[in-house]
Amino acid sequence: MSDLVTTTKRLQTLLDGAGVITIPAGEYLTGPLEVRSNTKLILEKGAVIKFISDPSIYEPVFSRWEGVKCYCMHPCLFINEAHDVEITGEGVIDGNGSAWWAEVWRKKSVGQNAPESEIEKKFAALNPGYETQPGGGGGRPCQFLRPSLIQIKDSYNVKLEGVTVQNSPFWTIHPVFSHDLVLQNLTVKNPYDSPNTDGIDIESCSRVNVIDCSVFVGDDGIALKSGSGPEGIKDNVPTTDILIKGCRVVKAHGGAVIGSETAAGISNVVVEDCIFDDTDRGIRIKSRRGRGGALHDLVFRNLSMKNNICPLVVNMFYKCGCFEEGPFSLEKQEITAETPSLYNVVVEGCKAEGSRASAGMIVGLPEMPVKNLVVKDCVLGVDPNADVDVNTSGMYRGLPTPESRGLRLRYIEGLKLENVNVSGTDKEILIEDSVTFAN
Repeated sequence: MSDLVTTTKRLQTLLDGAGVITIPAGEYLTGPLEVRSNTKLILEKGAVIKFISDPSIYEPVFSRWEGVKCYCMHPCLFINEAHDVEITGEGVIDGNGSAWWAEVWRKKSVGQNAPESEIEKKFAALNPGYETQPGGGGGRPCQFLRPSLIQIKDSYNVKLEGVTVQNSPFWTIHPVFSHDLVLQNLTVKNPYDSPNTDGIDIESCSRVNVIDCSVFVGDDGIALKSGSGPEGIKDNVPTTDILIKGCRVVKAHGGAVIGSETAAGISNVVVEDCIFDDTDRGIRIKSRRGRGGALHDLVFRNLSMKNNICPLVVNMFYKCGCFEEGPFSLEKQEITAETPSLYNVVVEGCKAEGSRASAGMIVGLPEMPVKNLVVKDCVLGVDPNADVDVNTSGMYRGLPTPESRGLRLRYIEGLKLENVNVSGTDKEILIEDSVTFAN
C-alpha cells in the first residue's frame, strides 16, 4: 500500500501543477486522481495508468449516478469544475475492473437488494431516501455505487483524444453538467459481459462532438442522457447540440442511444457515418412513463449495421430498473411532467443486414405518440434464419408479442416511410395500433 500511496501522491502532485504533463512508458498503479484547469496530460505510447480496485479508497463525492444526484464513489479520473483540459497520446487509462464486476455478479447471484458492507452502509447513510430513487440496473438498492473511469463534471473546453480507455468499473467516460467538449479518436474497451460498463455517457451536456471513436463495451456504446425522474425534471439541464460522427461500436447493447434517463430532454442531435456491428441494438431510443423529458430534432444518417438483435428501436415501454405495473399499461394515462415525448426524428440512408430478432420497433405511448418521424432510404434486413426471441428487440414490458419479425409500428402520429425496404421476414411492416401517416 505504501508504494500505491507514493505513486498516487506523485501523480496527483504533477496534476496539481497543471501545465503540460507527460507520462512516459510504464505502468502506474494508482488510486483516484483529479485533473485541474489548464492541464494537458500526454500519455506516451506504452504508458498505462491503472487504478487499484479497492472501494475503500474511492471516497464519496456528490455527483450523478445513473441519472440521480447522490453521493457515490469518487471517479477514477475526475475532471471537476475545470476548464481547458486536454488528455491525449497513445497510452492507456485502465480501470482494473474485473474485481468490481465480480462483486456485482456475486451480489446478483445471491439476490442482494440492500446495503450489507460497511461501505454500502456508509453510502446509504449519505443518501437518505435512496430506496425510492430510480435506477437503471446498476445496483442502487445495494448502494454499491461504483466509480466511473473518467468523469467530466461542471467543466468546459475539455478534449480527450487518442488514448485507450478500458476495463472500467462502471460507466467509462461520463461527461455531466459540462459543455464544449471533444471526444476524438478514442478507443473504449470493456468485456461484453462486464456489467453497466457503458462506453460514453453524455448527460446534461451541450455542444459535444464525438468523432472517430471505437467502442467495444458491456452495455450501451455511445449514450445521451439528461437525468432521471422528478429530480432531473426539476434540475432542467438538457442534453443538446451533440454530433456523433465516424464512430464504430461493436459488441454493445446499443450503438447510438438516447435514454433511458431523459428527464430534462435531449435535442439537436446528429449521428452520422457510423458503423454499429454485432451490437444488440443499433439506433436505440428508450424511455418510459416516469422518466419525463422532450426528445426532439434527432437525426440518424448513413449508418451501417450488421448482425444486430434489432437495428432500429424506439421504445417508450423500456423495462429495466422498474418493477411497477403502471408505467407499462396499454391504456392512456394522464399526461404529466413525467411523461416523455418524442418528435421530429429522421432516420435516413441507414442499412442493416443479418438482424437476429426483428427489423425494428417504433412504439410511443398511447397518450403521447411519437410524432413527425421520417424513415427514408433505409434497408432493414432480417436474417432468414433468425432465432433470437422477437421480444428481445427492445427490452420492453407490457406490449404483446408481435406477429412477425418485421418493422413494428404502434402509437405514432405523422409517420413518413419513404423507400424503406424490409426483407427476410414474412410480414414486413406491422401496423399494430394508432398509427397515422404524414401526407
